[in-house]
Amino acid sequence: MPDSDRDVVFPVSEIHTSRRVEFADTDMGGIVHFSRFFVFMETAEHELLRVLGAEVHMEIDGLHIGWPRVEAKCQYFRPARLGDVLEIRVQILKVGRRSMSYEITFTVDGELIARGQTASVCCVMDDPEGLRPIAIPTSIADKIVASENSSETAI
Repeated sequence: MPDSDRDVVFPVSEIHTSRRVEFADTDMGGIVHFSRFFVFMETAEHELLRVLGAEVHMEIDGLHIGWPRVEAKCQYFRPARLGDVLEIRVQILKVGRRSMSYEITFTVDGELIARGQTASVCCVMDDPEGLRPIAIPTSIADKIVASENSSETAI
């Protein structure tokens, strides 16, 4: 979970959280399986949404909205192992009218383990015609700003 929701100053451009590597996260070699980083990124994104007073699926003004992913990628630099504590930083790279993109970095004891990027679109989830992109509600948009010191071109 983020360091402290009470200490959040809006607008938010990043959050920090952590996660201990569990046995279920590892492969037969004892290192975190590459696919788990995508789960970690999604979990960290959900924590960011909660800091913003949102959820991954929520109702606003009678609309059931969600944040489906339209992009996800991850680059790996070093292995993480069972018991390691991953320090996770989520930076907002870009805020569009309907979408946000993030950079998520993973470190252990200050060493870069992995860096990923995801992009999500704010959508009405139960439209009869399928997912329908909508503008990010102002109650959320007013609380976010793109980070000025991201490494967006690093991947």
